[in-house]
Amino acid sequence: MKIVWDYLKDKLFVGGITMLIFYQIIMITIYMGGYSAIPKNVTELTVAIVSEDAEYGTEFADKIKEELPFKVKSDLTLDQAKEELDEHDLSMVVHIPADFTSKLSKLEEQVQLNFYMNNATAQSVSGTMQTVANQIASEVSQQLKVENMQGILQGMQVPEEQASSLAEGAVNKVKTNLIQSNVPPAGMHNSMAPMFLTIVSYVGAMIFSMMAVSTLNKLKSKHGKWRAFFTLQGLSMGLSLIGPLVGLGIYFAIQGYGVDVFFSMWLSHALEMFVAIQVTSVITMLLGQAGMLVNMPFLLIQVIGSGAIMPQEMLSGFFKFFSSFSVLHYSVETDYSLLFGGGNIAESISMMGVIGAAALLINMVIHKLKAVSNTDKAEIKVTAAA
Repeated sequence: MKIVWDYLKDKLFVGGITMLIFYQIIMITIYMGGYSAIPKNVTELTVAIVSEDAEYGTEFADKIKEELPFKVKSDLTLDQAKEELDEHDLSMVVHIPADFTSKLSKLEEQVQLNFYMNNATAQSVSGTMQTVANQIASEVSQQLKVENMQGILQGMQVPEEQASSLAEGAVNKVKTNLIQSNVPPAGMHNSMAPMFLTIVSYVGAMIFSMMAVSTLNKLKSKHGKWRAFFTLQGLSMGLSLIGPLVGLGIYFAIQGYGVDVFFSMWLSHALEMFVAIQVTSVITMLLGQAGMLVNMPFLLIQVIGSGAIMPQEMLSGFFKFFSSFSVLHYSVETDYSLLFGGGNIAESISMMGVIGAAALLINMVIHKLKAVSNTDKAEIKVTAAA
């Protein structure tokens, strides 16, 4: 029993038990709270309906608008809607072409509804929108039942006999045309690449920052407070340039892209890694090794708010707040753009830079306010004299 008691008296062993329990609590609590937004917050997504048909198409667009469980924009041109879709401001564009009514009244013609979708987006959105497109097509068939269709055609001054004939084939006249842009290569490993490439860089940076800050606290007494700090920042920059090459090298070796894409991804993840080091160092410099108890939950919160599983629009207020200054969110957005297209690279890169600069400034303030102990000062004098 004495050896058991010796284990339980060891601080490192007790810390291991604490993390074993703590990790279960925070992960289940955060993930249950975050992912409960699916599907209840799907109504926060925005869809555009663009009708270029001035006759029945306009009436039909109003009917779709009433039935869709989303926020709907109906004041955009097709080009404007496609641009907003490309930048992730819309989740889908429903397009009713200009010849909708004319083809509806011709027996030999088939009516086409266009559904534009951006596949370089959160998994929940792309899947949901494809389901919705199929549902709309099904509802169109229901709306164009024989009795309703006959009345519509007669209202368009189509002769009664012709209207009756057209109405009988109306259910099969609607063709669903899915137009997908920025489509990832086949395989879930590709569609999820922005998420796991970002997470591995962030986790590596978080572990490194914990160890680096500990080394900083040891070396500042030997080499001077600020010399040790700025040397660490220089080393962090160098490691941030080298570190991402490992993960990216493995991914690009399996799934080939162009050299230009690899170079862009390398620079993007170098920035992400340096920013992640700064962000996680803030907590570590304040709390020391215990900072992991804060950094770990913050990582899990960022995973939910990253935009890889569900977009910011669907997040609850708590997760949306943290997502607005999340390294993971802006890194994932950048990866989607670089790998598959679309998005706003300048904005996401700029936001990562702003977050990194702010975190570095905070670290400098913390480092300045932390007093050097008398023992440390004595060691500095001895080093300087030598």
